[in-house]
Amino acid sequence: MKPVSELPSDSELIDLAQDRALALLQASLADTSRKEAASATRLSKLLADSSGRDLLLDLTDQVLRIRKAKRSARRLHDLTAAGVPVSLGGFDRLGLAVLGKIAPLIPGIAERAVNWRIAKDTAGVILPSEDPAFSKYMKNRKADGFNLNINVLGEAILGDDEATKRTDAVRGRILRPDVDYVSVKISAVHANLDVLAKEESLKRIDERLSDLYRAAASTTPPTFVNLDMEEFRDLELSVESFMQVLSKPEFVQLRAGIVLQAYIPDSHEALITLIDWANQRFRIGGAPIKIRLVKGANLAMEAVEAELHDWPQAPYPTKHAVDASYKAMLETVLTKSDPGAVRLGIASHNLFEVAWALTIRDLLDAHEIMEIEMLEGMAPPQSRAVRNDAGELLLYSPVVAKEDRDASIAYLSRRLDENSSPENFLRALFDITPGSPEWDRQSQWFRNSVHERHTVSRTSRRNQNRNGEIIRYPVDGSFHPSVDTDFTVHPNREWATKAFNETKVPSPEITDSIPEIDQIVERAHAAQKQWAHTSWATRRMALAQVAEVMEARRGATLAVMARSVGKTAREGDPEISEAIDFANYAAHSTLSHEAFISQGLTWEPHRLVLVAGPWNFPAAIPNNGLVSAIAAGSAAILKPAPEARAVAAELVDQLHEAGIPQDLVQLVCTPDNEVGTHLVTHPGVDMVMLTGSIDTARMFQQWKPSIHLNAETSGKNAMVITAAADIDQAIKELVKSAFGHAGQKCSAASLAIIEASVYDDPSFHIRLADATRSLCVGEATDFNNIVGPLISPPTGNLLRALTTLEHGESWLTEPAKINERTYTPGIRKDVEPNSWFHLTECFGPVLGLMRANDLTHALQLQNATEYGLTGGIQSLDPSEIEYWLANAQVGNAYVNRHITGAIVERQPFGGWKKSSIGPGSKPGGPNHLSGYGNWMDQNIDIDQAVADYSTQWNEYFTKEHDAAGLRSEANILRYFPVDKVFVRCSDPTVPQIDLLRAASALTGVPLEISVDSDESEVALGNRMQQSRGEVRMRVLTPATVDLYELANKAGVTIDTAPVTGSGRLELTHWVKEQSISRTMHRYGRLLNQS
Repeated sequence: MKPVSELPSDSELIDLAQDRALALLQASLADTSRKEAASATRLSKLLADSSGRDLLLDLTDQVLRIRKAKRSARRLHDLTAAGVPVSLGGFDRLGLAVLGKIAPLIPGIAERAVNWRIAKDTAGVILPSEDPAFSKYMKNRKADGFNLNINVLGEAILGDDEATKRTDAVRGRILRPDVDYVSVKISAVHANLDVLAKEESLKRIDERLSDLYRAAASTTPPTFVNLDMEEFRDLELSVESFMQVLSKPEFVQLRAGIVLQAYIPDSHEALITLIDWANQRFRIGGAPIKIRLVKGANLAMEAVEAELHDWPQAPYPTKHAVDASYKAMLETVLTKSDPGAVRLGIASHNLFEVAWALTIRDLLDAHEIMEIEMLEGMAPPQSRAVRNDAGELLLYSPVVAKEDRDASIAYLSRRLDENSSPENFLRALFDITPGSPEWDRQSQWFRNSVHERHTVSRTSRRNQNRNGEIIRYPVDGSFHPSVDTDFTVHPNREWATKAFNETKVPSPEITDSIPEIDQIVERAHAAQKQWAHTSWATRRMALAQVAEVMEARRGATLAVMARSVGKTAREGDPEISEAIDFANYAAHSTLSHEAFISQGLTWEPHRLVLVAGPWNFPAAIPNNGLVSAIAAGSAAILKPAPEARAVAAELVDQLHEAGIPQDLVQLVCTPDNEVGTHLVTHPGVDMVMLTGSIDTARMFQQWKPSIHLNAETSGKNAMVITAAADIDQAIKELVKSAFGHAGQKCSAASLAIIEASVYDDPSFHIRLADATRSLCVGEATDFNNIVGPLISPPTGNLLRALTTLEHGESWLTEPAKINERTYTPGIRKDVEPNSWFHLTECFGPVLGLMRANDLTHALQLQNATEYGLTGGIQSLDPSEIEYWLANAQVGNAYVNRHITGAIVERQPFGGWKKSSIGPGSKPGGPNHLSGYGNWMDQNIDIDQAVADYSTQWNEYFTKEHDAAGLRSEANILRYFPVDKVFVRCSDPTVPQIDLLRAASALTGVPLEISVDSDESEVALGNRMQQSRGEVRMRVLTPATVDLYELANKAGVTIDTAPVTGSGRLELTHWVKEQSISRTMHRYGRLLNQS
């Protein structure tokens, strides 16, 4: 090979390459058959029409995915009911339209017809894995002069058994005599790989890759194994595992390859690393490696991940930068690698890129180190033209078993999305002719990219660095979410490790006397009296400072949570982001308060708020109460759960460091005795914010019936999985929902309610069990572990759930006791309706499976519990989703995603039914801050108020609101009228009654008026007891302790807030809130949100 310095100037090279590209285009056009031309025209129309692409993918993704013919036929009918896109052509349009109409009448025939059509459309792009079809295909393609790179597609790897099965399938291809080239991804050989657990992940990859390389070395000649690349997060593990395994003495002489994606700037550094290693390996007598250069086909999913996490998109932002990067990487290999150490695979359908590479190859006499590659079936005439010019061509050829054809959807989606961009050459290829405007445009882009290859950025776009990071937040009340830690970045992993090793866990003092409690409350009142006079702007500045200090001490909080309450870094870091978001959102909410005051209303904050914090979310949930109190003008005391005292101490110390007065926010750790009771029931405490069990909430009410309690309590949360679900996705999200933080989340999935056709499929149970058994369980301080320990040795309901089956149940995966606080996750099969496990919250790593006849039955089972916190559905059928959303009795509803992990503003969190007690609105939502005091309206104009009620009801409360505005995920806040409102008053003629009647008429909520002189409290209590659903009582006259006891017994919330003339404020007392989070993409392909 000649040195690169002998190449002519760029301008000469460009001219030579352009002439060659023209020759390739002309040759391909001349060699295009009539059938291929018709197919190209059809594909061109399809690529230009998003509705046509969507329908083609939906036919496979939805119609063929459903294993029940009648359901499949119904979905086909629905998909084609609005018409068939013209891009599918006249024959297909007519056939699909007719078939769609009659499909429900002939479900079996319709299913086979769609199967045939999809198989025909994808033939040649995705190959059958079964013989004799596969062997015949291999023989024919080799006879045509093509080499094939076989990539085994299959179900998503959710567990270790599936990984073993896929590895065996790949090994089987490697050992076949008719296969000499195979591709495999690290995500296909092992489940749950994570760069945060880098060493353990590398160890597991090493074992599987070594096995495959050993098989490759055993064949004659050795089969070439190519390590494929998927997403950005796989880059580091892929490169390091490739070098690690091939550095073993037994593989020094084995030729193997790896893929690098030019659309990721980080690939440049990876390329240098690989070249340096390959050079050294070659110098000591090792075999050369091959680097396959691709532009990258996961842009859509990378964009989704970036949007959901508020991270920069890992790939370059423009196609032109990618093209320049591609040429820069080619040049790097030619200039940096020792002769013979590195071979190149140039994988592209862009004839300019191919011509550029071939021109350089010929000028440098580099035929031995450069191979051209294309995708099987995507552009046959062009493939033949390139083969004839290059001398050979390697075709990337996915194969899939018939039963796994669903798995090809992700590949097809990437191919269609990748090639539908107007800038993509393959998209242009169907219309391009020599000298056409499209030719000139592509030619100019090519020229530009050649010139820009020297200047294109090679710096990672994912450059977050927690070490010494300083984050500032605005003081004007604008809300900017905190960004989760990006653990794909090496310095962040070092930061986390250092924090875990060096952070000391605080040990706060215990307050164990009643006089001390009285003194603490007195100091809080004095501090609040001063704080209440601060301006809203001052509070916003203080809260911004709180957020900044919490960011600076994120590592300490993360470590304290891991070491004291057993929260893993994966679970803890998003919680810290949520805690910070609460501070910024509280500041943001003060803007609305200022607006209400400007309208003539008066705000009276509570003097003192007691935050009774939980141990399972020890940072975020308590911080919401504290920062909301600060924003409102109140004082706050944090009384943490005993297990979470260390986290509470860390949290309060951060607030004090930020400048919050010591007495305004105080940490008070009490024993669970009369001292704690005295604090909870103290007359100086105006409101208690509790997150805990329903039993704790009831205990507080028994201690003090008139307690002003806002509580998020228990849940028995279920995920519904229908026959129209993506089963890979459903299992993945179910496992995450059930066993994150060892199932110790109030939002965790305790039940999976599964449609019969899925439940009765043994493969579903096998795969779910495999995914569950593959979770690493152990101490939270070990980054390898996905499931951490329990907060304490299990007792009561949890112990029973972990150890004892009910009638008719069996273990799918039986929990194993590792130590007193650590259990492997368990799954109970055949949980019966209305059984103990169906209706009882257990709060730990136990999941119950229930069989439902259909979606209606599933909803009946889901709604049967007395709780309504979170719930989810897995279904790709929009009609099923809408039906579920209209009927699920949950405060937070999740569609095609996990049911945990609410985010401030995106998904305000709070439940229905007995999962919530009190009149407060959802934390993280637009109405929450008003719960920390009372709005007073001294000059109510009835007519004006009624008009405002009507305006606000019609323009706000009856609308859906998506404050986040993401493209890949819809996050909706909507309102539902409560079931009934009582009003207790002394005088039914006061103006407030007129306003309540107006609100009742607008919302449709029945209003029942109780005049204290006409109806005894006992009689009112009887009426409340007979009421059903979400019932509230407004009191316009002081309520007695007896009335509170009656209301508590009936499950009725007494709402003491004054009636105002503001519709935006008053009507919040007549509705309950629901948050919906709905995934709006498939493999990155955005779904229609209309």
